[in-house]
Amino acid sequence: MFQYFLKRIFIFIPAFLVISLVVFAFSKMAPGDPIPINPDEIFDQEDYQRKLANYGLDKPLFYFSLTSKAYPDTLAEIVIQDHKTTLTNLIAQYGNSDVVLDYYRDISSLEQATYLVPDSLKGDALIEIKRSVQQLFYQYDDASVSSYLKTIEKNYQSAATDLAPYFSASIASLQKNYQQIKASPSLMDLYIPKLQWFGFDNQYHNWITGFIKGDFGNSYRDGRPASKRIKEALQWTLIMNLLAIFFAFIISIPIGVYSAVKKGSFFDRAISLFLFVLFSMPSFWIATLFLVFLTTSEYGTYLDIFPSGGLGNFSDGLPFWTRFWDRAAHMILPVICLTYGALAYLSRQIRGAMIDTVNQDYIRTARAKGLSERTIIWRHAFRNSLFPLISIIAMIFPAVLAGAIIVEYIFNIPGMGRLIFDSILSKDWPIVYTVLMLTAVLTMLGNLIGDLLYAWVDPRVSFEGGR
Repeated sequence: MFQYFLKRIFIFIPAFLVISLVVFAFSKMAPGDPIPINPDEIFDQEDYQRKLANYGLDKPLFYFSLTSKAYPDTLAEIVIQDHKTTLTNLIAQYGNSDVVLDYYRDISSLEQATYLVPDSLKGDALIEIKRSVQQLFYQYDDASVSSYLKTIEKNYQSAATDLAPYFSASIASLQKNYQQIKASPSLMDLYIPKLQWFGFDNQYHNWITGFIKGDFGNSYRDGRPASKRIKEALQWTLIMNLLAIFFAFIISIPIGVYSAVKKGSFFDRAISLFLFVLFSMPSFWIATLFLVFLTTSEYGTYLDIFPSGGLGNFSDGLPFWTRFWDRAAHMILPVICLTYGALAYLSRQIRGAMIDTVNQDYIRTARAKGLSERTIIWRHAFRNSLFPLISIIAMIFPAVLAGAIIVEYIFNIPGMGRLIFDSILSKDWPIVYTVLMLTAVLTMLGNLIGDLLYAWVDPRVSFEGGR
């Protein structure tokens, strides 16, 4: 068994590395810039670089890069990620990187000039020029770029008398460089490979080593450590999910076993219908009904049984049991919403597995030997019906971490589901991809524990051949 355990661990190591590479790649392909930029203010490059350094985003992405000769080393000096993406796409179309970088510098100079125009000269023409210049940082399609250049030229001509001292040279240079990009492409450089080695001080290495040590980086939203925000949310998700799992198992096991033993009886048909209806009801609907009818007195004071959403507002200085019972009252309805679906599913799974088992020859042999029905059902039949249950147990680990987004959102519970939802909306990717990575690790751990439980339940399972 120990050798089998080591073998699975050695399988998990490369799987863990592959998953980490995929998660890291997704995090870098996520839209938007992690450092917000105010378009109405002059861009402060030093402040931007300092913020990048705080998040470790000023370093190379990986240990090496395999690009082409067309991409210059100076491209790394472009600190704004969205701007760098635009330049990369322009070079991919035309090559000619030197002129592309000159074109980018002209856009930056023109943007700076828009902030230097005195208030007395500001008008609609300047607003359109400024808007078009800012859009050029994100455009690499020829039709879009040409359209914005025409808009800039048109509005400049309409107010050339006032704006000429500020824009004439930069607009002319911008148009000249863009035309040169298209007129003299160097596409052959795109097919000449170039390998660059950056060493171990790169974003992926720092991220994966920090993850292994428990350092998940800092949140883009408030700058706090991601581990602290996850820990705050995880405690409420664990409480709700573990309670829901506990109640689901202790209720579903006897229901499933009894339904299988009494197959075809009135109880079996009635409970099957009830579980089917229960499983069909969406959790968001039940949660909304609970919140509307059982937490207010609008439909009768006798229905105002439970507190409304949230976890209650009170000082931590209150006695422990006062806080405990208040929090417990807030948890009852969310736990019910999480329990009933799992209860229905587990009961059906246990019933199906038990029906197959009680018809086996060894069960008939046990009855012929005179063993009590209780012993036959629970010691022999139930133990050999645990395989579907073990498969479900293996899926519990990532489910406990992921939380229930809809239920937590409806009841305003600050758990993992709510945290992930809010982080996606605010593009707080360190939180999102840390949870994704932790979920993958727990999935692998759940599969390992499931395999070990298979062998414990059924000694016929071979560790040499897997199952």
